Amino acid sequence: MGAQSGKDLLIKVDLTGNGQFETVAGLRATRISFNAESVDVTSLDSQGGWRELLAGAGMKSATLSGSGVFKDASTDERARQIFFDGETPAFQVIIPDFGTVEGPFQITAIEYAGTHNGEATYEVSLASAGVLSFEAA
Repeated sequence: MGAQSGKDLLIKVDLTGNGQFETVAGLRATRISFNAESVDVTSLDSQGGWRELLAGAGMKSATLSGSGVFKDASTDERARQIFFDGETPAFQVIIPDFGTVEGPFQITAIEYAGTHNGEATYEVSLASAGVLSFEAA
């Protein structure tokens, strides 16, 4: 597999709750990060004094972030609604030639910015809010 184009890493939101996903408008940069807490079970009996971790324990989470040009599209309106209503709808993240991550996310931050002689921009941050699924490409 060769290098992938960054523009193909997409964040999509379920606009109506019926599984109809649409790419969040105007994004120029996107990022997904997976995290897993470790549970340290090291004791005086641990072989050679090496740390031991409990397999399968700990909390898993994912975060999404993106930034881009504000388009005032239907997805922007939906993002604002999700934020102000505190909803956790389904989102999809398309990772090119790798797969699709899907599950509930909460929008934790939206920032809007602009300069006198430039475009209006925005940044959005999301945190996983439940079980995520992965489907390989």
